[in-house]
Amino acid sequence: MKKSILLLAVVLLIAASVSLFAQGTAETGSKSFVPSKDIEWVVTSSPGGGSDIYTRVISDIMNRKNLANGKTFLVMNKTDGGGEVGRLQVSRVSAGNIADHTLLTFNSGDHAPMLKNTANRIENFTPIAVMAVDKQLLYIGEYAKYKTFNEVLNAVKAGNNIVIAGSKGDDIATYEMLVKELGVSQNQIAFITNNATSDAITSVLGGHVDLVMSKPAAADQYVIAGKLTPVLALSETRFTGNLASAPTLSEVGPYKNIENPIWRGVVGPKSMSAEAADFWSNAFKAVAESEEWKKEYIEKYKLVPEFRDRAAATEYMQNFQKLTLATLGK
Repeated sequence: MKKSILLLAVVLLIAASVSLFAQGTAETGSKSFVPSKDIEWVVTSSPGGGSDIYTRVISDIMNRKNLANGKTFLVMNKTDGGGEVGRLQVSRVSAGNIADHTLLTFNSGDHAPMLKNTANRIENFTPIAVMAVDKQLLYIGEYAKYKTFNEVLNAVKAGNNIVIAGSKGDDIATYEMLVKELGVSQNQIAFITNNATSDAITSVLGGHVDLVMSKPAAADQYVIAGKLTPVLALSETRFTGNLASAPTLSEVGPYKNIENPIWRGVVGPKSMSAEAADFWSNAFKAVAESEEWKKEYIEKYKLVPEFRDRAAATEYMQNFQKLTLATLGK
């Protein structure tokens, strides 16, 4: 009888242990994250621009590699207020399932004007990854009045006014660096700001401006088609491939080369869970390490690969913010 009671006690103890283990496993599992609905990915520039291309290449690779549990990426282009409306909306997404399924394409060209023009800060987002570094060039259209950047400079010296079209943020900063190094006024070489590079390219193709400033990604199809020609590399060194003919600034005159590297990344809402942020950071790492990313984006659009995971991206964006605010005197 005693043996039966002892055996029963042992069985009950094992059953209780198994139950507790199962409960603990379930609790641990509940802390993990896997996409359970479609993902809304906000881009604060127009379709066809550099940020839009970047977003669609990544989402396509994630779909092909099933990195989002088979869920669909809904790319939402929100350009109101120079993109500030879209960024504000993402920063205010409430905690929960929606926040974990919301992404925002975010780069230095978004970050700098946000700091300058609004009270929104990186602390209102969850940095997830930095994927690459981009640079710009100046291009002319196929019916351009000036065929080289030397001709542009000669026209300025002769008293003619030149107009460059570009996007916001980093394009404006690069333009300001350019006119300062050239020693000309912003009346002599003016800049027209567009919501996206695609809009700026449309204006130069229509003959409404003399030059357009663009990253390789947004201009590539037009260069291939012969509708755009690169005439100045805004970089310390020349680009490669079909952009190799564009000289740097030091090659066209007694000037120093200028460049304003643009980092390209992604963030989520501040309310995104740590589990979701880790999931997405790992997913972006898988993209960054893939051959598809190297061939279809980095090599094709002449970028510098520079992956930073969630922790490194957070530090990187915080440092960028600190330096930018100091420059702005804030």
